[in-house]
Amino acid sequence: MPNVHAFLSPSSAHQWIECTPSPALSRDVEEKESEYAREGTEAHTLSEFKVKTLLGIPTPDPRGELSFLNGEMEDMTDEYTSYISNILSSGKCHYSEIEKRLDCSEYVPECFGTADCILVIDSTLHIVDLKYGKGVEVSAEENSQLKIYALGALTLLEDILEIDTITLHIFQPRLGNISSWSVDKESLLSWGTYDLKPKALLAYKGEGECKAGSWCKFCRVKGSCRARAEENLKLAEYEFKRPLLLESDELGEILTKSEELSSWIEDVKSYATSLLLQGESIDGFKLVEGRANRKYTDEEIVASIVKSEGYDPYEKKVLGITQMTSLLGKKRFNELLSPYVFKPTGKPTLAHASDKREEMVIRINDFDE
Repeated sequence: MPNVHAFLSPSSAHQWIECTPSPALSRDVEEKESEYAREGTEAHTLSEFKVKTLLGIPTPDPRGELSFLNGEMEDMTDEYTSYISNILSSGKCHYSEIEKRLDCSEYVPECFGTADCILVIDSTLHIVDLKYGKGVEVSAEENSQLKIYALGALTLLEDILEIDTITLHIFQPRLGNISSWSVDKESLLSWGTYDLKPKALLAYKGEGECKAGSWCKFCRVKGSCRARAEENLKLAEYEFKRPLLLESDELGEILTKSEELSSWIEDVKSYATSLLLQGESIDGFKLVEGRANRKYTDEEIVASIVKSEGYDPYEKKVLGITQMTSLLGKKRFNELLSPYVFKPTGKPTLAHASDKREEMVIRINDFDE
């Protein structure tokens, strides 16, 4: 699976479409690959093998090279492969490609991207994207990344295949999130020409205005961006009107803003820490050693000494549900242990009205404590 990104990559399109100068501002900032990203890459490698096997394409089994492979990854990639199988069974397949590199430069300068799965079933182009992460739920609706992939696929296929509908799919199994969204070909081409192309040209030139919003989450300069700072500092200027107790509409506004404010403050702290680590100075702040817990230098020697005193040095307890599922595999875990698993009622938690979870019915005195 290719691991090289275009300057204006489809995966970050939501960011640079909204804030066109951000790619140029981030150009010289190193992007470090996380453990989660490496795990996601391996999940894609395994899913590529499984889907190609489904399609009858001879492919070497990569399992021996995967350091993050476990029962959960096997189960999740099996579910993804089953999802692809269901799409294939919905009609006549005229085209299929797995991990296909697409040229998207007709709409975005020097842009390319790799689509996880492209299928043409009857007259519908399907773009399927596996999201193995479980940090942020992703929707297929108006998904900029997948729409760019679809434009690249149309450029490749529209002269040889009859396509009138595009369906985008997000498969995010670890969050139980499966999402799909359809658009007719003419609407997608119109978006590409009249919305995407002008924004992409601005972003390529590093022009336009910086704009703060939810897309800042993965921006490499989110901790030092002045536009984001100005947007968040507006909360400090909030005019608290009489009566002295806040009204419910004011509470809603403050809570909405405070989530972004908290995230921004943490990003600023991280950026400031990185500057101090590089030897720069910040007025009124310094680096100090954080709290650390004591550790054994050699656990085997410690255990041996404690045993010689007649004590058992080991703590024994049943594995947690997540670890036990990884140990047994999801299917076997459900077969053996599902009768002995229950989920207690969670503590009431504040959430946006758009949250997919069902609203709790609260009876007065339920939570007096």
